[in-house]
Amino acid sequence: MTPENVWRIEYEAVPDKKTPINLTQHIYFNFNGEAEGTILDHELTLCCDKMTPVDAGLIPTGEITPVAGTPFDFTTPHKIGERVDTKGDKQLEYGNGYDHNFVLTNPSKNGELAQAAALYDAKSGRYMEVWTTEPGIQFYCGNFLTDKMVGKQGKPYQFRGGLALETQHYPDSPNQPNFPSTIVNPGQVYKTTTEYRFGTK
Repeated sequence: MTPENVWRIEYEAVPDKKTPINLTQHIYFNFNGEAEGTILDHELTLCCDKMTPVDAGLIPTGEITPVAGTPFDFTTPHKIGERVDTKGDKQLEYGNGYDHNFVLTNPSKNGELAQAAALYDAKSGRYMEVWTTEPGIQFYCGNFLTDKMVGKQGKPYQFRGGLALETQHYPDSPNQPNFPSTIVNPGQVYKTTTEYRFGTK
């Protein structure tokens, strides 16, 4: 964490054989506090005009589809709970909510950070931006959390009690030829950076 309230995550690897590498993290956020309700009132913006649909096993099909006109359109701010239970949407049914990879509209060029997301909670005033060198971001809204999971403070979590914004290359990329490659050659440097920038408003 920097003095400017930026949490920077950097990964670096140099393989000695041809290797698929796609590192990320599964950090949960709830701006109300640990085990303090759901994240359904959080407002999310994703700088992504496309997403990668999944099959019933939550594995990408290889398609890259526009989000416009669907519950997956977060190109402008929407509360997470606003459309998460949209009836008849197969993608939401498969994930029991949002658990999908989104494609950055303006991805990183020349290793410079590009904005992937913004998250805001009006109740607390907490605000966060996600910037990354990665081309995709997985949005997961805690669809498999239950009160059987207890946090560090001894409080049980609840369904949709946290969300994750995981920067990455698209899942299953080695098996999807139209996805950006995750193959790193021997001696080649794999390096990726993501920043979570915190503030209030």
